[in-house]
Amino acid sequence: MAAKPTPATVPEYSESSIRVLKGLEPVKQRPGMYTRTDNPLHILQEVLDNAADEALAGHGKKIKVTLHADGSVGIDDDGRGIPFGMHPEENAPVIELVFTRLHAGGKFDKGKGGAYSFSGGLHGVGVSVTNALSQRLQVSSYREGQVAQLVFAGGDVIEPLTLRPQAEGERRQGTSVRAWPDAKYFESSHLPMGELTHLLRSKAVLMPGVSVTLVNEKTRETQTWQYKGGLRDYLVQTLSADPVIPLFEGEGFADSQHDSFAEGEGAAWCVAFTEEGAPVRESYVNLIPTSAGGTHESGLRDGLFQAVKSFIELHSLLPKGVKLMPEDVFARANYVLSAKVLDPQFQGQIKERLNSRDAVRLVSGFVRPSLELWLNQHVEYGKKLAELAIKAAQTRQKAGQKVEKRKGSGVAVLPGKLTDCESRDLAYNEVFLVEGDSAGGSAKMGRNKENQAVLPLRGKVLNTWEVERDRLFANNEIHDIAVAIGVDPHGPQDTPDLSGLRYGKICILSDADVDGSHIQVLLLTLFFKHFPKLIDTGHIFVARPPLFRVDVPARGKKPASKMYALDEGELSAILDKCAKDGVAREKCAISRFKGLGEMNAEQLWETTLNPDTRRLMPVQLGALGFAATESLITKLMGKGEAAARRELMELHGDSVALDI
Repeated sequence: MAAKPTPATVPEYSESSIRVLKGLEPVKQRPGMYTRTDNPLHILQEVLDNAADEALAGHGKKIKVTLHADGSVGIDDDGRGIPFGMHPEENAPVIELVFTRLHAGGKFDKGKGGAYSFSGGLHGVGVSVTNALSQRLQVSSYREGQVAQLVFAGGDVIEPLTLRPQAEGERRQGTSVRAWPDAKYFESSHLPMGELTHLLRSKAVLMPGVSVTLVNEKTRETQTWQYKGGLRDYLVQTLSADPVIPLFEGEGFADSQHDSFAEGEGAAWCVAFTEEGAPVRESYVNLIPTSAGGTHESGLRDGLFQAVKSFIELHSLLPKGVKLMPEDVFARANYVLSAKVLDPQFQGQIKERLNSRDAVRLVSGFVRPSLELWLNQHVEYGKKLAELAIKAAQTRQKAGQKVEKRKGSGVAVLPGKLTDCESRDLAYNEVFLVEGDSAGGSAKMGRNKENQAVLPLRGKVLNTWEVERDRLFANNEIHDIAVAIGVDPHGPQDTPDLSGLRYGKICILSDADVDGSHIQVLLLTLFFKHFPKLIDTGHIFVARPPLFRVDVPARGKKPASKMYALDEGELSAILDKCAKDGVAREKCAISRFKGLGEMNAEQLWETTLNPDTRRLMPVQLGALGFAATESLITKLMGKGEAAARRELMELHGDSVALDI
C-alpha cells in the first residue's frame, strides 16, 4: 500500500504555480491542437490558403508552389502583398504580427470595407502556426514599389524587417513565403505528394482562370493547372464510372435584397449519378477543403432529396409500401460542392468540417428549386433518377426486414412510455433517452416519426456501478431501457447477441445544465458497466442541446431571427456576428434554457433532433483503455470511494467550470 504523502512531499500550489504561455509557446507545446501532425502538409496549406484568399478576393491570378532540394517549400502569389507598415495599436510591423501573434489577421472584419469578404482564414492562427513549427521561415512582401523581407527561426525573428526599392524587372506586388518545417513536430517529414497535387488541382478548379503551378526541384518536374470549365470538367475527369444521367450543375448566390443571407453567400455545385464505383465527393467552403463534410453537404443532400421527392410525388412514381429517405437519393450521388459563407464556423483549426447551422438552409435553398426545374424540363432523366432512388429504398427496406425476422416471436413487450418509430431499419433508427416527461413530450412532437423513437425517463437513473447484473431489472427505468433497445445486459468479456438491437443510434438527451450532466454520467455508467459492446460497436451517443437562445431583432430588410448557442463561447461568437451586422449587443435578447422542457417541438427539432443541424457526440473508449477507464469510474461512482473522490477533486477541482 502506497504511503500517504506528507506535507513536505506534496508540491506547493501557489500563485507561482500558474504558468502563462506567451507568443507561440502554446503551438509548440500542443501542435496537435492547431494542425495535423502526421506530416507538414497542413502548415503549408495555411500559407497556400492565404494566397488563394487573395485570388478569391480578385487580387491575384497566379500561385506557385516550389519543393526545394533542401526540403523547404516556397509559396508565391501575385496578390496585394502583406502590409509591412507599423500597426497603429501594437507598435510592430504588421507583417511581423501576422507571423508571430496568434489571433492576428486580416480576415476577422467581414463587413463592408474589410480586406476580405469571403475567406477561409477565421481564427488568425494560420501562418503563425506555420512559423512556430518551422526551423526557419523567410517572407518577402512586394508592395507599393518596395520589397519587405523578414526571417524567423522557430517562430522568433532572427533577421528584422528590411525594406528596399524594387529593382527593375522585379514583380510589382505579391507575397513569397519559404518554410523549412521542423521534423520533430511531425510523425513524418515527407509531404504526401498525392494529397498535395490533389489540393493544388482543386484550388485551380475552384478559381477558374487562376493558374496553380507545382515545381519539384528534385525531380525537375513542373505541373500547372488552370481550368476554365470549373466544377464540371473536374468531376468528369475524376469519376470512376460513367454517369447514368447528364451532370446536374448550377450555382446560386444571395443578392443585396436577400432576407436571410449576406450578399454573395451561396454555392456552386456539380452532381453526377452513377450505378457503380466508389462515389466522388468533395466539398469546399471559401476554397478550404472540408474532407469531413459538414452542414453545407447536408444542405446539398436536403436539396437533392426534396427536389427528387417532389418530382416522384408529382408524377405518382412511388410504389405502395416504399418510404423514401434522403440517403436513398444521395447513395449514388457524386459531387463537387463549393460554398461561400460569410462567417463560417469550422470544427477545429484544421477546418475539416463546417458546423454553421445556417449553411444547411443556404445551400438547400439554392439547390432544391434549381433541380426541381431541371427535372421537370428533363422528365425522362427525372424518371431515371427516381428509379435509382426507389431501388435504393427497396434494397434498404428488404435488409431491414431480414433483421426483423431473425428476432423471432419471443420479443419482450415494449415499455408503454416508449414512443416508437415506424421504420425497422437499424441503419437509420434512433432512440432518444430523454430526461423528464415534459421534454419527452416536446421530443415526441418534434421528432421525425419515421426513424426517431423517444423514451422519457423519470428522475435520476439508478447508479448501477455496483449493482449485480441479475438485480438490474428490479429498477423499472433500466428494465425499460434494456427492453426498448433490444439487447440484454452483459460484461466486457461476453459476446452478447446484438441481432435484437432495435436502434442504430442510442442517444442520451438531457438538459444542458449540471443536473443534465449528472443524468448523462449515470446513463454512461450503465452502458459502460452493463452494455459495453454497444459502446465498442459505436451505438451510444450524447446529444448536446443549446444552453442559450438569442433573439435578434429585425435589421433593414432582414427579419427578426432566433439563434442558439451551445455554451458561453458560441454565445460570444453569435453576439460578435450580430455586431458586425449592425445589431448592438444590448438589442439582442439572451435567454438561458432551464431545461429541455422549455423548448417547443420546433426548437427541439432544429437544435437537437435534426440530423443536419444537431450536435451529436459518439461515445468511444478513449486512449486510457478499458482497465484505466474502469478504475477512474470506480473512483467517481463507487460507494466506498469517498477518499479517492476527494483526492481527485483536490487534484483537478480547479479545472472544473461551476454552474451555480
